[in-house]
Amino acid sequence: MQFETYPFEKLALLLEDIKPAAEYEPVALTIGEPQFETPEFIVNALCENGALLKKYPKTSGEPQLREAMRAFVKRRFHVELDDSQIIPTFGTRELLFNFPQFLLADREDPVMAFTNPFYQIYEGAAIASGAKVLHLNLLKENGFVPRIDEAQLAGCDLVILNFPNNPTASVMDKKTMARWVELAVEHDFVLLNDECYSEIYTHTPPPSILQACMEADNPTFKNVLAINSVSKRSSAPGLRSGFIAGDDEILKRYLLYRTYVGCASPLPLQAAAAAAWSDEEHVIGFREKYRENFEIAKEILDIEVPEATFYLWLEVEDELEFTKRLYARYNVKVLPGSFLGREGVGQGYVRIALVEEAPRTIDALKRIKACLG
Repeated sequence: MQFETYPFEKLALLLEDIKPAAEYEPVALTIGEPQFETPEFIVNALCENGALLKKYPKTSGEPQLREAMRAFVKRRFHVELDDSQIIPTFGTRELLFNFPQFLLADREDPVMAFTNPFYQIYEGAAIASGAKVLHLNLLKENGFVPRIDEAQLAGCDLVILNFPNNPTASVMDKKTMARWVELAVEHDFVLLNDECYSEIYTHTPPPSILQACMEADNPTFKNVLAINSVSKRSSAPGLRSGFIAGDDEILKRYLLYRTYVGCASPLPLQAAAAAAWSDEEHVIGFREKYRENFEIAKEILDIEVPEATFYLWLEVEDELEFTKRLYARYNVKVLPGSFLGREGVGQGYVRIALVEEAPRTIDALKRIKACLG
């Protein structure tokens, strides 16, 4: 297998010979890792359950965690799941890599489609699965929402959407999602939406593909799956708590597969994750911090505030030269959009992760403005 170099490794190579301006404190706005402290009640739940390390965890997850996840889905999306329609996972990165391999293993000449630009694990999963790739391009002219080409989709085995979107911060409305659901059933491909940014929004809560199933008269979620995580919503990426939910016929077989993968979450982590999934107050607090950062960006950079995520997809003349100049002159790191896309998609953009407290965000964005000027 020949995997593409990861974006952050490409960035390190791009900047390796540049000496940044020493008069500025370094700021890295490259990784989608919240810099806010994990809430104390989550940390306490982890510590209080440390004695459970003496026990092996079950692949299916503890009932307490599964119930907390199902309750979250019902509370947030007004969708009631049976216990067979959800599986806890060790974050979402591992499942995004191994689920396509599970699904496509017995397919002859499999085809996998995903949004472009993208979270690079999608591409890695396609390579590991030996799948042909179809890019669903997110462009300025289509509002960073992929156009539907039914003829192409008819030949797909797996389609991965990612809304709210990383890196473009675009949102897909429920009606459009419902059309994708209808196509998944009509053309018999599996449709998965990566919803890890669903809880980071400025005003209107973004929909889930599970809600779109109801709109598309698909109450059993046939061929449709959603994934989500506490990493962004709870500022707890190290907790590694995610889930996959939807079509129970697919999930029944996938759970058996996961038994062999051996990626069950340790019991203390499951206890802490159950606490995180069960509480909404702390999420509201984090959402306010991200909304404040977006308002700061609007004032300093004169940009439209995105509907969701904590990213700015900032248009620049030359993303590589801008990234180098920003680092050299102002000691700020951002991620070139071309490192996140293929076939020229992402060129002319940089991704900026607004994951710092407001004072640090103000300082960094003022430097970016100076570099733009």
